[in-house]
Amino acid sequence: MTIFEGAAVALITPMHEDGSVDYKSLENLVEWQIQSGIDAIVACGTTGEASTLIDEEHIAVIEAVVKKAAGRVPVIGGTGSNNTQHGIHLSKEAQRVGADGLLVVTPYYNKATKSSLVAHYKAIAESVELPILLYSVHARTGMNLDVEAVKELKKIPNIVGIKEASGDISQVVSIAREVDEDFALYSGNDDQVLPFLSVGGTGVISTISNIAPTQTSEMVHAYLNGELNKAKEMQLAQKPLIDALFAEVNPVPVKAGVALMDNCQLTYRLPLGPPETATLTSLKQEMEAYGIL
Repeated sequence: MTIFEGAAVALITPMHEDGSVDYKSLENLVEWQIQSGIDAIVACGTTGEASTLIDEEHIAVIEAVVKKAAGRVPVIGGTGSNNTQHGIHLSKEAQRVGADGLLVVTPYYNKATKSSLVAHYKAIAESVELPILLYSVHARTGMNLDVEAVKELKKIPNIVGIKEASGDISQVVSIAREVDEDFALYSGNDDQVLPFLSVGGTGVISTISNIAPTQTSEMVHAYLNGELNKAKEMQLAQKPLIDALFAEVNPVPVKAGVALMDNCQLTYRLPLGPPETATLTSLKQEMEAYGIL
């Protein structure tokens, strides 16, 4: 049930000046990503400002991406919540509109025990037929999926992988030791893709792919095809740009990067707003140095 191998983009959600979703720009981004060689698209993840979308918008964005992708690449809907019933609702709706899989973040704020965490994921998983990726990003949620938690959660039949964004490579190695080839391990950090792949990882769910999809996909596939030196050089070349993209909280800089490429307007939903001038200047410089501006 592996959803994809390679590079998926955690797609931004473009918006008009009044804050409404810009569906035309969204469709254009989906087409550009597919034409650029991306292997899958995540709609309404962290980078897609999902936490500021109302449910109707959330599902409409997933549906728009599904329709534009038209089966050419898998579409994964972000449907995590700190309210289990809400997560079930979003997951059912994402399945209804045609998503190929779900990305379900840990239930932030509540700090569930391991047993209740398992019950939370089991309830969501049993409500749908789609394959599910766990999403662990402790810095944003206050909850870490350690190796013991993953060992329990991977027993749920349609939980088929994890987007691991702890930044702790030692933890990644420990998880990799406990899973088999049927459980996909995706890097959630753009600067750690090759370390993930080196311990049996399947790919990356990427932020930088919003502005460099071709390069990111080529890097992952170079590694998977045994072109290790090429992949290494590509990973190292991206590092200054990655640092610029995370100088402020994601997705503030990356959405600015997409706007610098004239692919969306520089509009966010509060409490997010435009980047500081120094961040924007640095980002533009690194995009030019990387050759995408």
